[in-house]
Amino acid sequence: MKKAVLAFVRKTSDVSSLPPPYDAGDGSLQLVYGDVTDYPSLLEAFSGCHVVFHAAALVEPWLPDPARFISVNVGGLRNVLKAYKETEAVEKIVYTSSIFALGPTDGYIADESQVHPAKHFCTEYEKSKTVSDKIALDAAAEGVPIVPLYPGFIYGPGKVTTGNIVAQFLVERFSGRMPGYVGQGQRFSFCHVDDVVQGHIAALAIKNNREAKTTLFFVIYEIYFLVGSSTHSLYAFCIEQAVDVLRHQWAYSCEKAKKELDYNPRSLREGLSEMVPWLQSLGLIKY
Repeated sequence: MKKAVLAFVRKTSDVSSLPPPYDAGDGSLQLVYGDVTDYPSLLEAFSGCHVVFHAAALVEPWLPDPARFISVNVGGLRNVLKAYKETEAVEKIVYTSSIFALGPTDGYIADESQVHPAKHFCTEYEKSKTVSDKIALDAAAEGVPIVPLYPGFIYGPGKVTTGNIVAQFLVERFSGRMPGYVGQGQRFSFCHVDDVVQGHIAALAIKNNREAKTTLFFVIYEIYFLVGSSTHSLYAFCIEQAVDVLRHQWAYSCEKAKKELDYNPRSLREGLSEMVPWLQSLGLIKY
């Protein structure tokens, strides 16, 4: 069966990491221009689609205008759900949430059943993803076929963005501007971008179920330790919000994903072995 993929991108988006549009016997890729905050363009893109992967989000530790996080991350999801209700073809929505929507895990290892206490947010991004998560779960409880996934710190070759914090750490470490690794004794959840993709594809097999908290939660990340060689090894240029994130533990189990999604993530060592030569090829590090 021929599968057509529509990539919903902004006209200002850098699409250099995407393959060029094509139309072959076994499938096709087309670029559709719009914005998740522009409902008419989103609704038009939904036309004829059977599955929607909602991975669009504003991922930054800080912005001068914090309202943008709500506009894009919360408003974007609301527009996706609205477009779903106005179309008849969409059978499933796979929604990329985040461990930040579940909250820190200081002193313990959590799973997808954790609910963010919402008493403190390290960043406006965290707050917006927490609000969005409740919207997604409420929609699932109402029968919307939405599957939330909770990746941790996503890393891997692709783009050196603010959200690719592991790439930023490596660049700083190899440049000598960071004398050690962040997080002495702390635990964080990491997931390679290719494993995240496979987890999303596997989520297509999940049967629709109104019991969101028992069947629609799948965690796709691993737990690793970054042991610092210096207790003062934070970026010199880290802003307050980023430092606040790194003060906490974000450790989550991916056992449910392994069991029900056949999720088999690569080790952090293996993932980093791919990133180092990639960063070298970009001229960002030398070794």
